[in-house]
Amino acid sequence: MTTIFLLDDHEIVRRGLRELLDGTEGFTVVGESGSALEAARRIPALRPDVAIFDARLPDGSGIEACRQVRSVDPTIAGLILTSFDDDTALTAAILAGAAGYLLKDIRGNGLVEAITRVARGENLLDPERARRVRTDWADDRDIDPRLRSLSPQERRILDHIADGLTNRQIGETMALAEKTVKNYVTSVLAKMGMERRTQAAVYVATHGKDGRGGRTVP
Repeated sequence: MTTIFLLDDHEIVRRGLRELLDGTEGFTVVGESGSALEAARRIPALRPDVAIFDARLPDGSGIEACRQVRSVDPTIAGLILTSFDDDTALTAAILAGAAGYLLKDIRGNGLVEAITRVARGENLLDPERARRVRTDWADDRDIDPRLRSLSPQERRILDHIADGLTNRQIGETMALAEKTVKNYVTSVLAKMGMERRTQAAVYVATHGKDGRGGRTVP
């Protein structure tokens, strides 16, 4: 029996997914939530085989919840199920350890097949892209120590600050709640020893987005 946890802030979506999955032989839904924070707390305790995460939630990011869950229990496979076909979110999903990134227009049998595959240990993400993304983040030996102190998510936030995006625009781009972005920005500035966003923008203009004159992600 494959056990599944559902994270989506729309109750009707969760009901539809539960009906589909509980009605599929060999599947059972062991829990559900509309909150990223609650899901990150409950999923490791329930230990489902697969957790399905909506990317964008009112109280945070399902991708970040996936990262938190897998940092506690990497045996739990994470699937991102989202309405947003976004390269930045896909990169974040790779770095969070997700095994797949699916759009919500997927057909029911496609979702069932995806869950079956990740439950048996397969990864649905492009392996070459995943390798390049992880290599780029790991290869930071020559980077300013302040940049090394930033998490991958914080590094992307810094990029967007340098591009002049507001917190709301960053949230829309990265599938994060605006409040979550605000917290990230505060953390980034503190770690960089800065007080204002303009200082961060000037730093990136001087040092490049990867600290070596290039971009942080492909």
